[in-house]
Amino acid sequence: MAIGLNRVTLIGNLGKDPEVRSFETGKNVRFTLATNEDYKNKNGEKVAHTEWHNITMWRGLADIAEKYLKKGDRVLIEGRIRNRMYEQDGAKKYFMEIEAYNLIMLNDRPDNTSLVNNNNAPVEEVEMSTVFSPQSNVDDDLPF
Repeated sequence: MAIGLNRVTLIGNLGKDPEVRSFETGKNVRFTLATNEDYKNKNGEKVAHTEWHNITMWRGLADIAEKYLKKGDRVLIEGRIRNRMYEQDGAKKYFMEIEAYNLIMLNDRPDNTSLVNNNNAPVEEVEMSTVFSPQSNVDDDLPF
C-alpha cells in the first residue's frame, strides 16, 4: 500500500482581514496570504516575486484567526492543499486553497496578552511567536 503526504508550510503576510462565515458544521475563516521571494535573474538583477495563497481555517482555529489576525500580520501556516470546484453562471470554476491546521503568529504582541489554544490551555510564547493547533484533525466533509 502506497502512503502519500499532503503537507504545506507557508510563512507570509495576510493580504486582507480574515473573512468569517458560519455553517451548520462550524465557523470558517478565509483570507489570502502573500509569500515573497527574491532572486537574481540571468542579468544579475534582483527580482522580487509574490505568490498569493487562499487560506481556510475551521472551528477553534477559525475563532483564533477571527480574534487575533488582521491584514498585514505575519504568520506561519501549516496545512494541506485542497482543490475545490463550484458552479457560477453554469460554468464550473476550480480553485486551490490551503486548509490550515496549525498557526504560528510571528508578529510582536505589544499588549502581552495571554493567548490560549483550542483546549483553553495557556500557550507559551516562543521567540515572539504564538502557536495554535486544533485538538483533532479536520473532517473532510466540508459544506462546499
